[in-house]
Amino acid sequence: MESIGDPREGPSTERAFEDQPLPPWTQQVTLRAVVASLALGMVFSGVMMNLVFTSGIIPTLNISAGLLGFFLLRAWTRLLDQLGVSYSPFTRHENAVVQTCVVACASMTYSGGFGSYLLAMDHRTAEKINTGDFVGKNVSEPTFPRMMAYYFLVSFVGLLAIVPMRKTMIIRHRLTFPSGSATAHLINSFHTPNGAMQAKKQVSLMIRSCLGSLFMSIFQWFYTGGPHCGLTAFPSFGLQAFNRGFYINLNGTYVGVGMISPYLINISMLVGAIISWGFMWPYIETKKGSWYAADLQESSLRGINGYKVFGAIGMILGDGIFQLVVILVKTLQTMRNHQREAAETLRSFSDVDAIPRNVLSFDDRRRTQVFLREHIPSTFAVCGYAVLASLSTVAIPHIYSQVRYYHVATAYLFAPLLAFCNAYGTGVAETNFSAQYNKLVILLFASWIGIKNGGVVGSLVICGIVSSIVSTASDFMSDFKTGYLTLTSPRALFVSQVVGTGLGCIINPAIFTVFHHFYEDMGNKIYQVPLAKIYRAIAVLGVGDLELPKHCLAMSVSFFALALVVCALRKVAAHCRWRAQHYIPSVTGMAMSFLLVPAVAIDMCVGSLILYLWARTDKDGAQVFGPVLASGLICGDGLFSIPYALLARYDVTPPICIRFVARDQNEKLDAYLATVLPKSR
Repeated sequence: MESIGDPREGPSTERAFEDQPLPPWTQQVTLRAVVASLALGMVFSGVMMNLVFTSGIIPTLNISAGLLGFFLLRAWTRLLDQLGVSYSPFTRHENAVVQTCVVACASMTYSGGFGSYLLAMDHRTAEKINTGDFVGKNVSEPTFPRMMAYYFLVSFVGLLAIVPMRKTMIIRHRLTFPSGSATAHLINSFHTPNGAMQAKKQVSLMIRSCLGSLFMSIFQWFYTGGPHCGLTAFPSFGLQAFNRGFYINLNGTYVGVGMISPYLINISMLVGAIISWGFMWPYIETKKGSWYAADLQESSLRGINGYKVFGAIGMILGDGIFQLVVILVKTLQTMRNHQREAAETLRSFSDVDAIPRNVLSFDDRRRTQVFLREHIPSTFAVCGYAVLASLSTVAIPHIYSQVRYYHVATAYLFAPLLAFCNAYGTGVAETNFSAQYNKLVILLFASWIGIKNGGVVGSLVICGIVSSIVSTASDFMSDFKTGYLTLTSPRALFVSQVVGTGLGCIINPAIFTVFHHFYEDMGNKIYQVPLAKIYRAIAVLGVGDLELPKHCLAMSVSFFALALVVCALRKVAAHCRWRAQHYIPSVTGMAMSFLLVPAVAIDMCVGSLILYLWARTDKDGAQVFGPVLASGLICGDGLFSIPYALLARYDVTPPICIRFVARDQNEKLDAYLATVLPKSR
């Protein structure tokens, strides 16, 4: 190692680890790391599956995965030390491997479409939105063997699609990948004396908040012995507002998500809920029998639900298309700037009077050396992509007869381009637009395949292929950034990503089968599945066989135009540095609230309020421990989701019912009980 060098480089992270030997990549992927990843992957997959079935809002759990991975392996090494058993030291590289493996497994709940395109294929979702007599080819039940075969075919391709671009994004352009960088800094801090003490406090807080959220969910269940019963159904803003969905639920999941999500998203959802559930839907309900038939189910797209779903689709598509254009322009500008800087650097080296020393800091030189030394050959990635894509092109039409080999081949041809754009956008500003790509893919392939050939299911299958590649590529590149900053071998990260993806292809379909069974039996009682409704509605719209209620299309187009205007206004305000830029709502946040009861947005705002007040009194503490507390609340409530569904499935009724009624209703109830109770005695 070289000497301290120029002090102008600032504090060095790698000098703190300079005396520690760098293990080869084969020693970074260990059996204990895989076992810990398996345990954490199962827990996080269950929690994430509950989220995609209820709200569709997925927070990042990278920090929680890194923290719990550190806790489990540190506890294991301490146990071995007390027993006098020899063991290899626990390193930050192993910690990064566990984090990568766990996130690869758990993130499949979203990228795998378990709450969106996969669930949109089955007959229950088709019945819920009542999109017509779609049977046969336009409905496909997600059986466990079919899901496993499908995911093993499509889930690994995205890993290979982005590998050839790792050097360009990480080394040449030095993209930040904010979540990957934050995770790396956290892992580095864990393996210093002060960081280990802080990690111990974080784990303690996470366990306490998890148990508290779990016991609160159990406690609240005992008082839900009837419809509209329970402490969670407290009419915080009055009974009339409660009937419209405006009340404080204090659900651990939503409060935790609100603490992690940006303030702007939570406030935007609340604004959207007030506008839609407070004004628009009550007004449209007065047109029942005029704008739409009065005898339709509430979930039918031909009724009021059509206004909700297609209003949200219009806003989401408008926001997505605008952001895609913006990120494309920014990407081209950034690439051009990097090329210009590289050319200027080369000219400076050719100038004999220039002093090129310290172009890179010690940390960057050390990290670049390790990152490039154990590289993954691009020929391996390209050939592997071609082989896996060819295998999928042949096999998937046998799994889903609605698609042909040329549909699958077309998806694999243009998916790498989308993967690169999405990964680059994630690296620049943590903007993952895979959901927007998904919706455009559904529209295009649904119209191509057609309703007679099963275009609804076929377009959702192709969406799964593209989503798997695009989402996995951006997540994997973010993990490469984590590995770069922790001196973890790219080969070790690739192996851990493959292991995590393989575990996810087994664990997630198994967990989904349990949730899907409850969904089939109970439907809206527990799960709202907003993303599944949106994805199926887009597919039905793409095949062109949907009769919308009166003024629904005009309203959707109006929302699309409104989304473009609001997005443009936000960009102009940010560019001109207007003070109002912080108060212009997020379009997608407002659109999601169209489909979720306002209580979700209110609980998320409660989470934001908790974090805001915490930051006012202790900014550093809120920054360090806020995400940990939020993750504990989410995990605790998520752990009770399966027992709760089992109790509901087998009609186990809680012993107590607490219900809030109006005063006149209470008087009628007292009068009725006065006549009934003497007779019962």
